[in-house]
Order: sequence, then structure tokens, then C-alpha cells
Amino acid sequence: MGTIRKGILGGFSGTVGTVVGANWRGMDVIRSRPKSSGSNPTPAQLMQREKFALAIKFQNSLRSMQSRLYGENAGVKSRVNLAASYLLREVVAEENGQALLLMEKVIVTKGTLTGFQNITVTEAPDQTLNFTWDDNSSQMMAKATDIFCTAIFEEDSGEFAIHEGPEQRDAGAGAVVLPELWAGKSVHVYAFFQNAEQEAACNSVYLGTMVVQ
Repeated sequence: MGTIRKGILGGFSGTVGTVVGANWRGMDVIRSRPKSSGSNPTPAQLMQREKFALAIKFQNSLRSMQSRLYGENAGVKSRVNLAASYLLREVVAEENGQALLLMEKVIVTKGTLTGFQNITVTEAPDQTLNFTWDDNSSQMMAKATDIFCTAIFEEDSGEFAIHEGPEQRDAGAGAVVLPELWAGKSVHVYAFFQNAEQEAACNSVYLGTMVVQ
């Protein structure tokens, strides 16, 4: 394995011919492409692949948001990587030989802003969810201008509907209209605040499942 100091075009990742580029402990490195073992994967290996694929698919629609609103970059690990690590470690599980997500453990945003006080959600006609909460903008790490946001997941499609504002913390209420195709379907509801600069958030809160009307 050789370290790329300047490289022909700089560091790279992935496979080029028989060479694989990667980043190891903050350094760009290259190594020989491993030879195929020629053996069939074990059940444990297959399960690990299934878990990884499930996590990546689940996180895809969150990546842009989490690149801004999931904790802080840690060394060579980006915010998105930190979110993926948590997802694989705490959220993806196995039951009866199948990979599944523990939805109540999902954290879509993570940060130091103050979260909600007494938040509730109720269904309403026309694919609408109504939210109410107490205005706690006087608390430390909270401002009246913090933006109310939701991330709502529909399992059949495997998609999130993400809404960011326009309601603010001091409004104490907000409404989200979901896609018409989701009528009659069960959704998982997450809510969070982000600051007006859209660069920091509170830890998201899981509000359970709702049936879209």
C-alpha cells in the first residue's frame, strides 16, 4: 500500500484497474485490488450487506439536510458519515432473518439548539398534519426565529417528505401537507428546529406513526 503525497492528479478513491484508492486516517493511500476469494458469502455476510443497503437507501433523501444539520464534522468523518454510522449501529436491526429499521431510534438531525416543549401532531383532511408546541424561545439556545421543520417517512415508497418552514418557533403551530399518493398510508413523523441561518439544529424528535387522511 503506497501513500499518495501529490499524486498524478491528487488523491482519489475507488478502483482504477488493479489499484484501489482510499482515505485512511486522513491520508490518501493506494493498494492492490484484492483478489476474489472465490467462495460464497456466509449468511452473516449476506445479512451485513442487506443491512448496509437498507441504511444507504433510507439515508439517501436525508443526505443534503444532514450535511448541514447533523452534529459537527469529526476529523475526516463528515456529518453525513456520522449519521450513517449511527444508523448502522443503532437503527438497523435483524428480525427473523430480515434487516429492518427501528424507526423510534432514528435521528434525522442532531445539534445543540433547544428542542420542542409539549409538541403534538394530529391528522387532518387533505393529507395534512397539524402540529402545535409551546413557544420556548426565551430558553437558552433557542430563538423566536428558529425554523420549524419536519421529516416524514412513508415506508412503501421508502421516501421522506421534508419541510423546512416557513413557521417559526414563536408561532407555536404549523401544518404540513403531504403528497396525495400518501392518502390512507401510515407515516413516521419526525420534527426539529433549525436556526435562521440553516446551519444548526436541535436533536430531532420522533412523534410516532400517523395515518394520512
